[in-house]
Amino acid sequence: MQTPNARHAVIVDGRAVPTDSEGYLLDLGDWSEGFALALAQREGLVLTPAHWEVIHFLREFWHQHRVQPQVRVMIRHFSARWGAERGSNHHLHEMFPVGGPQKQGNRLAGLLRTKGEH
Repeated sequence: MQTPNARHAVIVDGRAVPTDSEGYLLDLGDWSEGFALALAQREGLVLTPAHWEVIHFLREFWHQHRVQPQVRVMIRHFSARWGAERGSNHHLHEMFPVGGPQKQGNRLAGLLRTKGEH
C-alpha cells in the first residue's frame, strides 16, 4: 500500500481514509457507506436511493466477478429494474456527472480504476 498523503484522503468519522489523487481508495477494505457519503459530498453529489442501488450493484458485481461491470452490463441491469429510460446510459451518466457510473460510481463504491484510466 502507498503511503497516505493528507491531500489525498477522505475524512470519514474523523479518520483520514487514503485515496489516490482522483478519490479512488488505496485499500478496498477501507470502504464504508460513510466513505461514499463523504466522497459524494466532496464531489457535489447528493446520494439518492437510486444512487445507493447503483453503488451496491457495483460492489456486489465486483465481489462476484472480481471486475467492475461494463456500462452495457449496468444499462441492461438497470433498464430491467427501472425501465428503458431510467436505466439508459444517458440517465446513468446524469446520475453520476463526474465521470459517469464507471468512474464516479466506482469511486463511490470503493472500487479500483477501470482499465484504461490513468
